[in-house]
Amino acid sequence: MGETTVKTSESRTTPSSPMVAGGWFSRALRARTPRRPRIWFEILLIAVSYWLYSLIRNAVPEQKTQALKNADWIWQTEHSLGLAFEQSVNHAVNSVTWLIVSMNYYYATLHFIVTIGVLVWLYRWQPGRYAAFRTVLFATTGVALVGYYLYPLAPPRLMNGQHFIDTVLVHHTWGSMASGNLKHMSNQYAAMPSMHIGWSLWCGVTIFLLAKAPWARILGLLYPTATLIVIVATANHFWMDALGGMICLAFGFTVSFLWYGSRPHKLPKLVPVAQPVAQGGPAGSPGDEPAPAAGTPAGTAARDADHQRVGSGN
Repeated sequence: MGETTVKTSESRTTPSSPMVAGGWFSRALRARTPRRPRIWFEILLIAVSYWLYSLIRNAVPEQKTQALKNADWIWQTEHSLGLAFEQSVNHAVNSVTWLIVSMNYYYATLHFIVTIGVLVWLYRWQPGRYAAFRTVLFATTGVALVGYYLYPLAPPRLMNGQHFIDTVLVHHTWGSMASGNLKHMSNQYAAMPSMHIGWSLWCGVTIFLLAKAPWARILGLLYPTATLIVIVATANHFWMDALGGMICLAFGFTVSFLWYGSRPHKLPKLVPVAQPVAQGGPAGSPGDEPAPAAGTPAGTAARDADHQRVGSGN
């Protein structure tokens, strides 16, 4: 009889491939895997990103003539649809001083406060989903810059002959980077899409999808609704600008889904902790076996053996 050759598992070799660990595909998968966010990196990333967003937005040519033409076209389109209600809301709310002043401050502050608050909440209590939702916000804001460049648009308060009220100027409240002495610091003709709606809707959807308390989910839905009323009442946006913000947000969620392969709220709430690989031998070696639990027969025998060794001086 001839000799039989036995190949053990140690003698087998695995062909190298770019798809295995160390290949480009593996690196791409690692990049797409949610990891624990790092606080200083996130603060720096958000600060630099917002600075670049403001810089690019304000660097876009104002194109005043075209922006006013586009505003006239939107106003006429809304009239043809029977939905040109911005002027009525603007005048009605402006007649109630305490209400319109509150809305002016709402427009100036909550846009940032609530968005940052939701980011902090995600970072602290939903770390596994933080990166995916942050990607939604960044992609939404990034695509908005394309809209500012391709479609300059004057807000209703800057239209000629339509009698909209610039509520910040009338009531002398702080809050508009496009009014008073601050108007030279910001592009006044970047109203489409509305990032007040894009960001507030991102906040509302995030809270609604992740919050457990019913009252929190209701507040999540009410926040973008209130923001829509505010941007119209203060004559800073048409309702069609809000529609543009919603489209940008849909783009942001699409980008996040394509990158992470899942809807953000379906990702694990917490980031899995990687278990370190034991050093000093292959898996299953005696040195890697756990010690027997105390109180079991094996544990009792091990304890007696230790006592004997100590008593003998070994």
